[in-house]
Amino acid sequence: MIEGRIPDLVVAHALAVDATRARPAHIVVHRGRIAAVLDATEPVPAATRVIEAAGRVVIPGGVDGHCHVAQITGRYRTLDDYALTSRAALWGGTTTIMDFGIPRDGTETPLAAARNKLELARQARCDVALHACVIAWDPTVPDQLAELADLGIRSVKVYTTNRGTTMADDDTVLKVMREMVRLDGLTYVHAEHDAMIVDCTERHAAAGEAGIRHLHRTRPELAEETSVREVLAMAEYVGAAVYFVHQSTPGAVDLVGAARAAGLDVHSETCPHYLALDERVYSAEFPEWFACCPPMRSPETVAALRERFAARAIDTIASDHSCYDLTQKRERRDDIRQMPHGLPGVETRMPVTFTMLSDALGAPSDPAVLQRFVEVFAAAPARINGLPGKGAIAVGYDADLVVFDPDRTRAVVASDLHMGTDFSPFDGQELRGWPQIVIARGRVVLDNNGFHDPGPTGQFVRRRGYRAADNDAGSSELVSTFRRESGNPLVWVP
Repeated sequence: MIEGRIPDLVVAHALAVDATRARPAHIVVHRGRIAAVLDATEPVPAATRVIEAAGRVVIPGGVDGHCHVAQITGRYRTLDDYALTSRAALWGGTTTIMDFGIPRDGTETPLAAARNKLELARQARCDVALHACVIAWDPTVPDQLAELADLGIRSVKVYTTNRGTTMADDDTVLKVMREMVRLDGLTYVHAEHDAMIVDCTERHAAAGEAGIRHLHRTRPELAEETSVREVLAMAEYVGAAVYFVHQSTPGAVDLVGAARAAGLDVHSETCPHYLALDERVYSAEFPEWFACCPPMRSPETVAALRERFAARAIDTIASDHSCYDLTQKRERRDDIRQMPHGLPGVETRMPVTFTMLSDALGAPSDPAVLQRFVEVFAAAPARINGLPGKGAIAVGYDADLVVFDPDRTRAVVASDLHMGTDFSPFDGQELRGWPQIVIARGRVVLDNNGFHDPGPTGQFVRRRGYRAADNDAGSSELVSTFRRESGNPLVWVP
């Protein structure tokens, strides 16, 4: 066969799992995309490289819809960049991350913040998509949002708390929602009731309880659920599609579920730490490891949230990755109003999520468990956010693939991770679902020989509108260029 006429890669004898099915298959890859998914009973096609999966599970590369990379908030900056965080994502089986263009202060516009992230993302090793962020409304914002949509940035995040830094007032939230309806976009919301949190925090501070050990008492569940109610009312009024980030209580999830049942386009996201940890961490030796907002909840709340997760009431799971180190965390551990909040998690999202889900639903190798995992880990984040070519093992989709053994376990060792910080909130936990082979756009970046840095090969993914046609591969020309010739293996026909 002449040079260049065979596919680049075949993952042979895999259990190929996406959100809708699991089947034994050979996955054929060429020019960065999936060229064919063949029944595993057929001969293995010739290829430049063949990876023998030997019955192991192969899933679509993960899509992490909520990451903060090189983020400046107040006087703190996360200690990462796109090269570092994208490598950590790949180590963790995530092949697409979604970051936020959050204005660093009142002088930076939403458009400028997003353009800055686009420039920084040139160093990414995995694919990148972006959300915009609006903090304060002015007459230029509608045109900025339209320009962002033209760039393929089709969502805007608003915060209902964090006054003085990232908080948007109700007028701004409502106006952003209305613009997102006009632009066929999605409104991301960090929902916590600011007045309740400020009052509660000030009362605890007056009693000498402003340190990190009291974080969970200063941001009550009611504050989250009250804000969700208010945002849902605004979404209903405007007719907006809304995505709630990092929901930490079953009550918040239930409110979104009821609104969806009533016909609203609304979605729930949670994070691995809200499923795996509870408020007892604030009484542990290193409570600063767990400074995040919302905080960890009571054991009873966590158990109920896990039930919602297992019952499909939660759409997606995202890391909310924020890469501070312990020096930054400990500088003001005496005052939660001054310390940086956020946890590193882009690399551990896969094993924590898979462990929590398989523990809740049964045997890790059960196809139903695997399909549900793919749904929250890759398929739903891709679908909801309009990411073409992501989240499925299908012809024409990007060849983002992860091979793993669902029964294999490994303990988290923070010093072995790659996120550019010196701790993990999951340090010491025994988890299953660690990636063994990771393929990003057809490049093998992780295998038994270690990590193979592809360099700055990540691509910016232009997103489709929220209500646009169902996500498809958009590459029918690729499908037609593969065929069998005279009974020979699948060959490339340019």
